[in-house]
Amino acid sequence: MLVLLIIFMISAPLLTSSVPLELPKTEAGATNSQSQPITVSIKADGTLYIQDAETPFAAFAPRMKALAGDQEQKPIYVRADGRAPYAIVAQVMASLSSAGFSSIGLLTDTGGPSSGLDKTAPPATAAPPAMAGPPIQ
Repeated sequence: MLVLLIIFMISAPLLTSSVPLELPKTEAGATNSQSQPITVSIKADGTLYIQDAETPFAAFAPRMKALAGDQEQKPIYVRADGRAPYAIVAQVMASLSSAGFSSIGLLTDTGGPSSGLDKTAPPATAAPPAMAGPPIQ
């Protein structure tokens, strides 16, 4: 068992994508995926990668369709650097959607700032806002 543990410890870092990114951190948990996803990475300068191969945006949709074949339900994971321009991320998502892909997910790191939703405390009842002047009629 020790040998298996050592093998898994060595091979686990090799299974991740080799495109170095600084993913934004969120409080969202990990997802369970049954099939092998296609990973799209967007670097901070807007460079686009499919799996580990750099791809120009003009060739993005045709290459994605070729990789997926007839499996439009194949999961697509988009990994965007936190400093990547929002416009590029939105264009990639729109291109995937218009190409027929429906299972698209954004990958983030865990441990980010809280959304403000406290799952243990009961919802607080807020007092109505105070009016600064006479009511408008």
